[in-house]
Amino acid sequence: MNRINNKMFSYDQLLLTAVLLLVIIGIVSIYSASYAIAYLEYEDSYYFLKRHAAHLIIGIFMMGILSIIDYRRLSKMSPIIMVFAVIILILAILPQTAMEINGAKRWVNLPFIPAFQPSELSKLAIIIYIAAWLSSRSDKDIVSVNGLIGFVITIATVSFLIMLEPDLGTTILITVVSGVMFFIAGARLLHVIALALSSMISLILFIVVKGYGLTRVMSFLSAESDPEGIGYQTLQLLIAFGSGGMTGLGLGTSRQKFFYLPAAHSDGILAVIGEELGFIGVALIIILFVTILVQGLRIANKSSDEFGSILATGISFMLFFQVLLNIGGISRTIPLTGIPLPMISTGGTSLIVTLASIGILFSINSRIEPERKTRKTINVEPVKLNNKLNLSRRLK
Repeated sequence: MNRINNKMFSYDQLLLTAVLLLVIIGIVSIYSASYAIAYLEYEDSYYFLKRHAAHLIIGIFMMGILSIIDYRRLSKMSPIIMVFAVIILILAILPQTAMEINGAKRWVNLPFIPAFQPSELSKLAIIIYIAAWLSSRSDKDIVSVNGLIGFVITIATVSFLIMLEPDLGTTILITVVSGVMFFIAGARLLHVIALALSSMISLILFIVVKGYGLTRVMSFLSAESDPEGIGYQTLQLLIAFGSGGMTGLGLGTSRQKFFYLPAAHSDGILAVIGEELGFIGVALIIILFVTILVQGLRIANKSSDEFGSILATGISFMLFFQVLLNIGGISRTIPLTGIPLPMISTGGTSLIVTLASIGILFSINSRIEPERKTRKTINVEPVKLNNKLNLSRRLK
């Protein structure tokens, strides 16, 4: 019983603190950014906050459950998880079950089940499956022709289904994170570069043939040429993001959220935070996300087994690349991708999946072998293990 209790409470304190602070910032920011539009559309200033709170409760529950359950069970369940992810992605494009919003079929609406986004669930599913697949193979198998073909087919299948929704941002995210996991697990850099180039060419062809994403690319390149049309959201994001200066206009005093800025409480919430809390507020959020990345990679490097190492690496980069894509779009560093800011933007499925992913990191951390923790503490040079995944050696 004591052993179970110790595992339940052996959370990474710094990681837990960063997550809790981001959750609190998300609650405050969502209400600040959404109360005007919520009252206009639903005559309830707390409408979006209530929905966020309901999803937050589910997310925290999932985080707690997954932090207690042995993460190694996910390796055995990974084929089932992957099949489930493919099935729900197919449901998202079928007219009988898909729910279309703003021209995109990113939601599944089933009887007696609240609408959810399959692409969000598929992000975690593909990371679990790839981690299990990579950890079950040797270095030679991974870089062999069969290994490369198997990896490409897996990623291409999921990416293709997500692009059909269409959801270009999540497709890019999954491709990049899978490439990082592939490299960390033993693939050569040349293989990763070749896969990245082929993925980039596929995305460009998809954009050209289907036409999806051209508007966002044009708004990125020439927003000023059509400030009331395709460039409207991009320019309004920049106005909000830049008008806060160093310290911001003050919490709750954003002007852009009053029906100037589209999606102020979802994809564009960081722009509202920048307007209200300034550079200092945005910098704090970035520091918290960097903390999650660093602690996640620390857990990956200390993990007792290869599956845990690759899984923790994938989750850590998944969360951080989401942040980079969101900030890049808002700051006009890259075209808008529609990727939400983890734990801060509204979006029920995204919030639940993010907190569930954090729970898996806690589970991996709680099962690190005590001798490895002790070795790290007394600064003794670790002995090279047979485990092919040693992040400190691989990243040098």
